[in-house]
Amino acid sequence: MIKTKVLIVDDSALIRSLMTEIINSQPDMQVVAAAPDPLIARELIKQHNPDVLTLDVEMPKMDGLEFLEKLMRLRPMPVVMVSSLTEKGSEVTMRALELGAIDFVTKPKLSIADGMREYTDMITDKIRIAAKARIQTRSAVHNKSVVLPSLGNRLLSSEKLIIVGASTGGTEAIKSFLMEMPSDCPGILITQHMPAGFTKSFANRLDGLCKISVKEAEGGERILPGHAYIAPGDAHLLLARSGANYMTELSDAPPVNRHKPSVDVLFDSAALHAGKNAIGVILTGMGKDGAAGMLRMREAGAYNFSQDEASCVVFGMPKEAIARGGVHEVLPLDGLPARVMNYLALDTSRALRV
Repeated sequence: MIKTKVLIVDDSALIRSLMTEIINSQPDMQVVAAAPDPLIARELIKQHNPDVLTLDVEMPKMDGLEFLEKLMRLRPMPVVMVSSLTEKGSEVTMRALELGAIDFVTKPKLSIADGMREYTDMITDKIRIAAKARIQTRSAVHNKSVVLPSLGNRLLSSEKLIIVGASTGGTEAIKSFLMEMPSDCPGILITQHMPAGFTKSFANRLDGLCKISVKEAEGGERILPGHAYIAPGDAHLLLARSGANYMTELSDAPPVNRHKPSVDVLFDSAALHAGKNAIGVILTGMGKDGAAGMLRMREAGAYNFSQDEASCVVFGMPKEAIARGGVHEVLPLDGLPARVMNYLALDTSRALRV
């Protein structure tokens, strides 16, 4: 078996030791070297040519972001960030994903050794995904700032909903999708696989970039046009109804498909409460979460879109949704927002003719 070669970059000797123990315990991967700072890492990359790099966010001599930016420009490779669960750490991690990191894991706050061992499955799963992922350098990331034309139909904006699910690579895909949405687009509900403590920073970052308003869902909110609601990292987000209004609902139910929040939970609620008024969108991500729910949305009358393989960081969730028959159209990421809005406009025209 050819093992995935991993280089660890972290200023903590304890973290380097624990990460080495975790990774070397797996039959399909091995640590080829460990560096206490990016300057040493630079030489070790040349020497060992690793398949995946794990990179600490805050380090001496050169911080993780500065090193990542140089790395993705000069020698692009799969990177998994190792982040502290702090407000500063979450903001820096969001920036790292923008720069091209595949994913991130969080350091446990207390009892580091025990905590890291509990994270064995998460860490090794993310390394496996990163090793197979399509590298997204800054130049390759869609960052168009053109906002699509207004729908000009207040009733349509209130009746329709856009329901989005994503995982690995999804933070940048969601940003790309939302930045083109006009201020009167239908309300948008989003589940992105992300731990608690990071979804609020993610939502705040998007809110500052987009024409629409973006927030972390709180539950019990009326869903408004021109607003996007992102599932918190420690709860399932569902669509609910209160009379004629669509509402957000949060659930503390167990994980589904190993995820909380789960895309299937959101999609199932959209099938139940929105039916033909829902437009489903499944974006880049590993695994199958959302595939079964998207099929149920289609069976309930929703019209569904998927990101294509070429523009995905990981073509897992979209591939499974397509295979199960839940998807109507498959498009590259940079074509999805316009096609979704065009479908809504055409749907309005059809309704008016009837």
